[in-house]
Amino acid sequence: MSTPSGGSNGRAERELSRRRVVLGIEIDGAGADPGAWRGAEVDPRAILTGELAVRAVQRAEAAGIDFVTFADTLEAPTDVPGEVSVRLDALGLAARVAPVTQRIGLLPTITVTHTEPFHVQASVATLDHISGGRGGWLADVSDSAEAAAVIGRRTPAPAAETWREARYVVDVSRRLWDSWEDDAIIRDAATGRYVDRERLHYVDFESPTFSIKGPSIVPRPPQGHPVTAVLARTPEALEAAADADVVLLPESDELVSQLSHLRRRSVTLGPAGRAGLVVLASVVVRPRADGVARVVEQIERWAEAGVDGVHLRPGSLELDVPLIAGEVVPRLRDRGLIGTADRGGSLRGRLGLHKATNRYARSTR
Repeated sequence: MSTPSGGSNGRAERELSRRRVVLGIEIDGAGADPGAWRGAEVDPRAILTGELAVRAVQRAEAAGIDFVTFADTLEAPTDVPGEVSVRLDALGLAARVAPVTQRIGLLPTITVTHTEPFHVQASVATLDHISGGRGGWLADVSDSAEAAAVIGRRTPAPAAETWREARYVVDVSRRLWDSWEDDAIIRDAATGRYVDRERLHYVDFESPTFSIKGPSIVPRPPQGHPVTAVLARTPEALEAAADADVVLLPESDELVSQLSHLRRRSVTLGPAGRAGLVVLASVVVRPRADGVARVVEQIERWAEAGVDGVHLRPGSLELDVPLIAGEVVPRLRDRGLIGTADRGGSLRGRLGLHKATNRYARSTR
């Protein structure tokens, strides 16, 4: 387990005590450990019914964790002994979880490389509506020949090219979310008009690989822009992460320098209408095996290093999430690092991101 070296200084401790640490948690099959499904406590069938995920997310929400990510991949299943290589579609699983939760944010992984950008933004907007402003997405790419062969839509491309395209997808998604003004739905029963067409706008977007006229088929999401996250596990992803609202940095010895790089880029290149960049360390945690105290210390150390929070990847959903919810989070709360468990509101609000300004709102006024 890699954590920042050296003891904390007084300034870091004072700064840490003044701010709340954001907590996220990952849903990936039965857990981050490939063999987690083999434990006697796990019903492997519950992975594919969604019940395992529902149970873990509800525990996380009750504890006050801010958001959950849902892992996904486009590669075909493999026959590797001891591993579960099948999973439910992340977006569909998030939609399954949304009606049975009330406060926690929902960020399914969506791979944009082989997916139509128009449908990506419409699906994320729909999730934001049905969750009452708790939706978002974890934007990802695929440069593998295997995934390209499975989908059959295009040939594989280098990571630099796929992440460049992903940035265009993020851009056009925000434009399409803005293509409906907040007051475009008028519900005028007397005239029979449900929508004021003058408050819908074309986006006329062109990139090297696609073009979209708009407007969206889904009204503007409750948050304006659902939260866009990126897991920066490659140099190309790290560059693209400057366009995100939330960045997940995998635990490594380079994390602190990557954090500094992101902070500099967010100041100089951050899109207009967004407030800051929320950066979390993404770490595998096993409180059942390693002990609760060690996990708490791990989170504190990363917070002292300057990240805004920690994205927890439980080794086992059934063994580790109950300990995270029942022991790790309460200890963090006792130390003043996190807020109360019953905080509501939008996901953007929980993360300190304001509702994005609609770029088209004044065009017809």
